[in-house]
Amino acid sequence: MHTTPGSFIWYDLLSSDPKASIEFYEHVVGWTSRPMDNSSGYVLFVSEQGPLSGTIQMPDAFKKMGATPHWTANVQVSDIDATVAQVKELGGKVLSEPSEFPGVGRLSMIADPQGTTINLFAPQNPMPRRDVTKPGEFAWHELLASDHVSAFAFYSKIFGWRKSRDFEMGEMGPYLIYNNGGKGDLGGMFSKPKDVPRPAWMYYIQVADLDAALERAKSKSGRVINGPMPVPGGARIAQLADPQGALFALHC
Repeated sequence: MHTTPGSFIWYDLLSSDPKASIEFYEHVVGWTSRPMDNSSGYVLFVSEQGPLSGTIQMPDAFKKMGATPHWTANVQVSDIDATVAQVKELGGKVLSEPSEFPGVGRLSMIADPQGTTINLFAPQNPMPRRDVTKPGEFAWHELLASDHVSAFAFYSKIFGWRKSRDFEMGEMGPYLIYNNGGKGDLGGMFSKPKDVPRPAWMYYIQVADLDAALERAKSKSGRVINGPMPVPGGARIAQLADPQGALFALHC
């Protein structure tokens, strides 16, 4: 089976030290790595199901805009030009117009109306659907928004995402869980507390043993920000920063 529009299909790590990032994630998550080609500097991360993400040196232009090392995701769209036009109509910003990557597809970076970035990706060839319950896969996609209700309204229009349900988090308010019309949920969204400086996406990677993965992360200068802690459904999670400061999370 292949992915459909609205699916998360690739992940990029913009790093200040790609070599160190590769060593860190290979050790913590169990990925292997290989260069995409001999000239771009882009290195693929590979799980047991094949390539799923990659890392590259953060461009100077991004640094000048105040960007720090971070993960970003690519969401599949069927018509990237039409989606870019829709983003503009809905109050989002197009940070890079659609670009062609031969043999790969067309890519555009956008920011939602609250300033959170994500990529649009129209692949040249069908992408195989992955089993996200397996170790090394990105299992959950969480948006900490300024206003998660209006954020979901934006993303539901450009990606076709659907609300599965709300989960009440007490003083933290409701947690909106969304899907792509299929059986499994893609992730969740909630409104950030006032002390959180800016909205952001957080991507959760599945591991076989959370405690062991956390020890591996700490041994390579990773920093645990929150957790480990249980979540509904019987899973456990922890949120971390890698040695370059890029945020990510682990799920088991």
